[in-house]
Amino acid sequence: MRELILKMSISIDGFVSDLDGANKWMFGADQEAKAWSVAYLGNAGLHIMGSRTFQGMAAFWPTSTDQFAPPMNRIPKAVFSRQGSAILRAAMTSGAPQPGAESWALACVASGDLAAEIATLKAQDGKPIIAHGGVRFARSLIAQGLVDQFALLVIPVALGKGLPIFSELAAPASLELASSKAFPGGAVAQIYRRACPS
Repeated sequence: MRELILKMSISIDGFVSDLDGANKWMFGADQEAKAWSVAYLGNAGLHIMGSRTFQGMAAFWPTSTDQFAPPMNRIPKAVFSRQGSAILRAAMTSGAPQPGAESWALACVASGDLAAEIATLKAQDGKPIIAHGGVRFARSLIAQGLVDQFALLVIPVALGKGLPIFSELAAPASLELASSKAFPGGAVAQIYRRACPS
């Protein structure tokens, strides 16, 4: 059974997005932090995301030459959408596609019960599942206790206002720190696991 990892950048005051969704704060100049993120994403067997995030990424990654493009394009995807397969039209791009870019148009579409769909994906063989946002999708995964591990890249910025991902917990959730790695630019990769019940 493979694990579900939620990987997100987060401000030091606990927000994963600013209120307008611009999020330029999360793309710093720390090349070591970026290299860690690229390598971490490359270890996934499947990338999953909500429909809005899928539409944005499917419009960008297939023709991008950014260092994140290889893992984002080559690794299979699953999109959670009530639109059904119509959501895949967002993945039809013009321009010169990068290697693996067809994975966006071939994404698995999950439109059933979230917990049941995640259970099906976890039961498959392979490397871990990495979940990207958006915020509503991440909140739903967390609220239903579906995340096995949190990979949070803490960015050294305080937003003051923004969108958190832990705001829909019914009760506090205990986590255990599995690892921590600081980078020269001030970002810190914090990996947490759900705490075992005592």
